[in-house]
Amino acid sequence: MYNHLVDRFLKYVKVNTRSDVNSETIPSTERQVTFAKEVLIPDLEAIGLSEIHYNEANGFVTATLPANTEQEVPTIGFIAHIDTADFASENIQPQVHEDYDGEAIQLNDQFTLSPEDFPNLKNYVGQTLITTDGTTLLGSDDKSGIVEILSAVEHLIDHPEIKHGKIRVAFGPDEEIGRGADHFDVEHFAADFAYTMDGGPVGELQYESFNAAGLKLSIQGKNVHPGTAKDTMINALQLAHDFHAKLPAEDVPEKTDERQGFFHLMSVNGTVEEAEAEYIIRDHSRDKFNQRKQLAETIARELNERYAVDPITIELHDQYYNMAEIIEQDMRPVELAQNAMLSLDIKPIIEPIRGGTDGSKISFMGLPTPNIFAGGENFHGRYEYVSVQSMEKAVDTIVKIAELAVK
Repeated sequence: MYNHLVDRFLKYVKVNTRSDVNSETIPSTERQVTFAKEVLIPDLEAIGLSEIHYNEANGFVTATLPANTEQEVPTIGFIAHIDTADFASENIQPQVHEDYDGEAIQLNDQFTLSPEDFPNLKNYVGQTLITTDGTTLLGSDDKSGIVEILSAVEHLIDHPEIKHGKIRVAFGPDEEIGRGADHFDVEHFAADFAYTMDGGPVGELQYESFNAAGLKLSIQGKNVHPGTAKDTMINALQLAHDFHAKLPAEDVPEKTDERQGFFHLMSVNGTVEEAEAEYIIRDHSRDKFNQRKQLAETIARELNERYAVDPITIELHDQYYNMAEIIEQDMRPVELAQNAMLSLDIKPIIEPIRGGTDGSKISFMGLPTPNIFAGGENFHGRYEYVSVQSMEKAVDTIVKIAELAVK
């Protein structure tokens, strides 16, 4: 139905656009700039969009599909991210499996994509799956979102009988490292509301995310000979252990689901002399989120009270907030997307995201931005896959949102 959807997707995923959390540039990697300028912008020009612009300050590509109706219609934005996650991303070789039979797919000699491990595969029997070759991620997160937006605006251009208002599109960097939306120019984008095309399986419609913070623990120990250490040594590694032991043992990602929050230990490094530990803190409730941060500070303070000096320094920084706080003030974008899906016989799956999207930050910038499915599964690793039919349904949903906004 959408002639260039698969070809674009296969072309885009082969381009390495991985972001880099250790970089201080914007975007974090030059390969994202290259993709934006040398791949994406020419395709936007070929489709026939107007006001195509690359923002050197934030790395976003934006463009416009003008309205083809005189009616007063809200300007709607659709957003996807260019970067891929922190996993092998060089020499991506997507594999196309037509008429999937529901059995295990041998990705290579070592790795198998099996329904025994991933039961959702059974949902795609008879469909065309695109997988990895087992050595890299695929990049459906979020190359699927990009090609879906492009296919949707191309379809609207090719079918002027479908009336729609002004549509703005944006493609940005560094979502996977949590920084891309920090510099998004809401005023220049000039939409009434928007959607990120960045969800998973068909039907996902998300307007509630975690509140998120990063926690860094820096510990200065005192290393002396263990034979004479009594009442003198301060073991930085032991203090890191003591801090972790005082956190709620059940409040970790592997033991929580739905709206339950957690503390997640990401890394710990050090010696007796000094150590560092990094955590992420998550909760859907702002009150519980604040309580979790306060607990971390309390534990650090109580451990410091053992000593004449304060060996533990704690750094907390908020990363994003639950976008429901903004979107629930005006549910129009959620209701429009829900109605679009229902009219396409797609069952909306409205559940909180156990994570965040660019929409989490953009919503708090004044642009309500819920998240819509892009179709992929098993993001960020070698077992990632996406169904062509799922991507087509995402395109259908974008087109239908634009159409229903006029009625």
